[in-house]
Amino acid sequence: MDAYAKTLRGEDQGVVVEFVNPKYKDDTRTEFKKPTRLECMMQDIPKLFQKEMGSDSNIGFTNFDRWFSFSPAKNSLESGVEAVEGGSNAPGTMSSAESDKYIQNQRKLKFAGVDLKVSEEEDLVPIAGIPVTPGPRIIICPGFAITQEEVMNKIEGGKITERSSLVLEGEGLTVKNLDLDGALIIRTGHDCNVLVDGLVVRNKGFEVEEIPEGADVPEEVAIRGYTMKKHEAMEIIIDEPGKYVIDKDGNVEKVM
Repeated sequence: MDAYAKTLRGEDQGVVVEFVNPKYKDDTRTEFKKPTRLECMMQDIPKLFQKEMGSDSNIGFTNFDRWFSFSPAKNSLESGVEAVEGGSNAPGTMSSAESDKYIQNQRKLKFAGVDLKVSEEEDLVPIAGIPVTPGPRIIICPGFAITQEEVMNKIEGGKITERSSLVLEGEGLTVKNLDLDGALIIRTGHDCNVLVDGLVVRNKGFEVEEIPEGADVPEEVAIRGYTMKKHEAMEIIIDEPGKYVIDKDGNVEKVM
């Protein structure tokens, strides 16, 4: 903290130099591709410390794998397609960020002992020009688990097929030996202690459908480049406080 305090009181008052990095539509450089803005680089922060602290500055960093830490949704679908065509594997679109989140959750459940396929780069399939995971599409809501420790405590065994979709929500929800081939949504409320024990799900599930060029769809749909066709799903919602068990057939029994 002393280094921070000294830097903030120094000549630059802790201010990192800003710059403008415009993106132009073409080589004429007369029209912006998108609104430009002031930016600054986090890499410049160590320079401030070095300027104020000199040889006393001791600067380090922690490096995380990209799948664990970073996948922005900052580019339009068109810009993302251009990036992919130019050889980039990080298009930064809505669909690529969503896909990366699914893959992150695949890894979390795999580490917890679930039998499923984790998508690698060679497994991705192009949807509207953006490589995305074929599945499984897994959503772990914050109310179910945030840390890997919580995932490990709430998930035990089971298997999920690549075409499947899964949504888990609820702080009192525990899932053991789930056998999923299709789509499953489980949402539980506060003070609901729910054990899913050996549930077997077989249904048509959800399917990704690419949006045809020129289709009249809302902007929030168009930026993804696809919609989710929901053929069939098992949905279990428990709001009334209590203790429950869900058996292999999806029957919900209140036990307390």
